[in-house]
Amino acid sequence: MMPAKTSEFKAKHKDIMQDINAESFKHCYLVYGEEAYLRNQVRDELKKALLGSGDSMNMSRYEGKDINIAEVIDMAETMPFFAPRRVIVIEESGLFKSGCPELADYLKSPSETAYFLIVESSVDKRKDVFKAANSGGITIECDTPDIAELRMWAARRLKNNGFMTTESTVNFFFERVGTDMSNASNELEKIICYCQGRDTVMVEDVDAVCANWLSNQIFAMTDAIVEHNQKKAMDLYYDLLALREPPQKILALIFRQFNIMLQVKEMVDNHKDKGSIASAVHLAPFIVGKYINWSRSYTTANLKSCLELCVESDEAYKSGKLDDVISVEMIIVKCSAKPSQG
Repeated sequence: MMPAKTSEFKAKHKDIMQDINAESFKHCYLVYGEEAYLRNQVRDELKKALLGSGDSMNMSRYEGKDINIAEVIDMAETMPFFAPRRVIVIEESGLFKSGCPELADYLKSPSETAYFLIVESSVDKRKDVFKAANSGGITIECDTPDIAELRMWAARRLKNNGFMTTESTVNFFFERVGTDMSNASNELEKIICYCQGRDTVMVEDVDAVCANWLSNQIFAMTDAIVEHNQKKAMDLYYDLLALREPPQKILALIFRQFNIMLQVKEMVDNHKDKGSIASAVHLAPFIVGKYINWSRSYTTANLKSCLELCVESDEAYKSGKLDDVISVEMIIVKCSAKPSQG
């Protein structure tokens, strides 16, 4: 069983596995939460069990926000074809956030042969449709496990494939790939393939195989800011927030980018060569070339203004005057705007 953030997931998952093993199912299973990897795992376990040896013709799948509920209910009322169950799969409908009285009413008294498997990233527990699913079935929340449980999961995954590892290696792995379980699972699979023929996974293996994915995303965002690509910068920022990157960490990296640009611009203005600049800011010469190009589209005053904005935003957040997410949004919008050349 996969790790989970709270004991509630473990208890609910245990209940689901008991239903599966006993082949005695509730008429509704609602799988929800932010961790797509866990949502998909529970969904696939239930889908396979509910269909059993039956044909997939007895499964109807509905996805997206334009679902016709009357059509869904009609299908639920249709007898299955040479099978004990008709399986209705609903994914990312938004109905469990916006509400759906028709589905709520139906879930209170569904057809004896209708079994609902509903998967949503976000729900509102106050809605009647959620309460109906919870009352007549099992609702299970899939959040990203905390880092300690993620480490246990990764170490267990490696051990099950014949590999020993150390705590420091596992720590380095998550620093490298982030805490998104889908991405981490893919990276673990790469490590397992890379280390075939050995029985230990080391830091060097992680370094050799795993792309520094989260850092790449962060730097792509800061690159977009200094290239004045506002839409790309904002899209990448929201992606990073979805991966639970702290806004203050992102702010620190934005500050770093503009600080380096200011240093580079001042050295260029003082006729320093690229090698000297690279040595002074501790970056490779080819990377310094990018900073030189970027700095040309800013005046020294522009760069100082961006740095002051970062400092003010940090102070406003720490004093409780400004939300951390919004404070970084404001910086991205202002710093990615085309600067005046006055």
